[in-house]
Amino acid sequence: MKSTERHKLKQDDFARSVAMARDAFSTRSRDITRAVIAALVVVAVIAGYTMWRQSRNAKANAALAHGLAVFEAPVVPVQAPQPGSPLPVQQAGTFQTEHAKYEAALPKLMEAADAHPNTEAGIAARYYAASALAALGRFGEAEQRFQEVADKAGSRSIYSRTGRLGLADAKAAQGKYDDAITIYRELSTDTNSGMPVDGVLMILGRTYLQAGRTEEAVRAFTRVVDEFPQSVYAADARRERDEARKG
Repeated sequence: MKSTERHKLKQDDFARSVAMARDAFSTRSRDITRAVIAALVVVAVIAGYTMWRQSRNAKANAALAHGLAVFEAPVVPVQAPQPGSPLPVQQAGTFQTEHAKYEAALPKLMEAADAHPNTEAGIAARYYAASALAALGRFGEAEQRFQEVADKAGSRSIYSRTGRLGLADAKAAQGKYDDAITIYRELSTDTNSGMPVDGVLMILGRTYLQAGRTEEAVRAFTRVVDEFPQSVYAADARRERDEARKG
């Protein structure tokens, strides 16, 4: 083979190598670019979601605080004025009665609950709204709100248990004793619930009495006495157990 031909072949090989390298680099470059863009998109989405979630939670917390400020406001009855004296003015941030306070707190709490239904603050607002309804004697509505709390709160949330406890209380207040007792019994055997079992047992025993189930009430009170001898409820449990035994 002539040297000129060998030289041309080497040039052709070199050209092909360069072309292959250029093609490979171009393909790799496009892959890298796509990967970088995809990573940037993921980062942007995560950052956007985080900012949105923080903003949502901040709004939910502010709405809850607005409702709780009324729910927990002090009750300061205004005294009747002396003859000839001007009418007294209700102190700002206070209420004349508990009833008036809960009536004022209820719409604010429900507004927070409905605007942020699945946030922790929104669930808390719904719980306090249910408590306000119960305090107002509107037990049917309270039962519905407490059920919503129990449904919306995750199993690890304290509001899951307190919601169920409130639900049982609302049912018992309406004479739905069997339903209430079922919930109380479940809570009294759940050692991981974080609920004060001795307190739940006291409520359970009293509900048994209301339902006319005396023997079961005695057993519930006896559990408090035997299992929680240092409980603040122990003395009441012993007394109420003895009274139930007498009949």
